[in-house]
Amino acid sequence: MQSFFTNIAIGILWLGCLLPLRVLYVFSDFYYLLIRLIGYRRSVIDENLKFSFPEKSAKEIKHIRNRFYRHFCDTFMETTKLQTISDIEMKQRVKFNNIELLDKAYDEGKDVIAVLAHYNNWEWIPSVNLHCKALGCDVYRPLKNKPFNAYMLKLRERWGNRNFTMKATLKEVIKLKQKNERFVLGLIADQSPGEPEIQYWTRFLNQNTAVLTGPEKIAKITKSPVVFFDMRKVKRGYYEVDIIPLVENPEETQPYEITEKYIRYLEKVIIDKPEYWLWSHRRWKYSEERIFTN
Repeated sequence: MQSFFTNIAIGILWLGCLLPLRVLYVFSDFYYLLIRLIGYRRSVIDENLKFSFPEKSAKEIKHIRNRFYRHFCDTFMETTKLQTISDIEMKQRVKFNNIELLDKAYDEGKDVIAVLAHYNNWEWIPSVNLHCKALGCDVYRPLKNKPFNAYMLKLRERWGNRNFTMKATLKEVIKLKQKNERFVLGLIADQSPGEPEIQYWTRFLNQNTAVLTGPEKIAKITKSPVVFFDMRKVKRGYYEVDIIPLVENPEETQPYEITEKYIRYLEKVIIDKPEYWLWSHRRWKYSEERIFTN
């Protein structure tokens, strides 16, 4: 029964994506009013914001939450549009700055580890495959709903990207290296690791935070430079991604140095424009003492 209703929902999304984005944004405005009315995950969002910004008033927290709701709805509609958007339009809507950093690594026979976050529209980041010489690859966590998981994978492979599960990533990366096929591996590293996988804690947004260390491990194993994809919203439906070099020689770094550089840069980005991060995620679910006191 769940698959039946999921397939109906996917069919509706397929029909909706035939509409131009300017029309889809009308639907986004409606959904924004709806989720504000029902208070979608309001308690999780407000708790995350209050711990992250203890200096902000209740009015300021509400303002960020509402701006997050509006952007969240836009992101959903923009993601569905991946089914039909043309290469030309996507290149107009997402501009990558410093793409020459990726091409330089390709020319030197190096791969690149690109760390990013659930910030702005991360689902449009795979369009980097339209710009760089190397093969774009992404890592994902499979969804429990199999039809919807297949639907999302199809969207994420829209630009020829390859998608690897977290467990299979290292194995797939080694295969690519054995074939001498250069790649840019995108890793969204701001989600909470599973409790058995926690290896490192740090301060992040004023809180004691367990963080993923996978990007650092893969970078060191593959000896690949690490960059940060800093995505900025220029205006509705238009983004720019600054490719920021973090580490050139990961094998020469200290333990958790790469992880800390990523966390510190991401923290700065979120503090600057907090409404574009995914506040509805239970990011600190394993933090018994959330306030960082060291």
